Amino acid sequence: MRAAILVDGAFFLKRIRKICGPLTPEQTASILVRGCDSLLTKYVNHENPKDIYRILYYDCPPLNKKFHNPINKQSIDLSKSELYIFRTQFHQHLLNSVNLAIRRGSLDGENPQWTIKSQKLKELFSHKITFDQLTEDDVVLDFRQKGVDMKIGLDIASLTLKKLVDQIILISGDSDFVPAAKLARREGIHFILDPMGAPIKPDLFEHIDGLFRNIWDITLLPKQKK
Repeated sequence: MRAAILVDGAFFLKRIRKICGPLTPEQTASILVRGCDSLLTKYVNHENPKDIYRILYYDCPPLNKKFHNPINKQSIDLSKSELYIFRTQFHQHLLNSVNLAIRRGSLDGENPQWTIKSQKLKELFSHKITFDQLTEDDVVLDFRQKGVDMKIGLDIASLTLKKLVDQIILISGDSDFVPAAKLARREGIHFILDPMGAPIKPDLFEHIDGLFRNIWDITLLPKQKK
């Protein structure tokens, strides 16, 4: 049985930070690869780890543009941000991995939205602070991804209809993939979901053949060099 593992990158990074805490780009890449290997060898009962068709990782390259903070009007150079540095190094580590390909979408850098952090929103709504008391650290840029979900859906359809795999493992928790999952199952593909411990909606649970839990933890961290 041959399998492909499809990883919703934004979802994976959000969940792995919640599970393991702060990680380096190298550690994060190692956890992803080692975790995917665990899915195959421990939970999918593959006789040979080489039964994997490919790990397909879907993400957007970070933006390196400049914007102005709406609170203090100061310029922000995203190319020098921690997010840009982390994401760039992380992607490079993934590119050095065997049997892994990155499918890139894009971020809408022309229409960014500034949003107030959730904790500050709560304080605003409860009248603990006023809008004038917000600081430059209380707002964040929110960019919309373009093309990522579409690429995942198209790859599920392509892998299915071309008979390239017998099994698809999707690391995500997004119900937008229900139509693709239904197509795969109708065509005889064994469709497995790994939401990394996150709750999923009933409509997504209805259209999968299995659910993985509890493999993404600190034990997947690479051993420290002595």
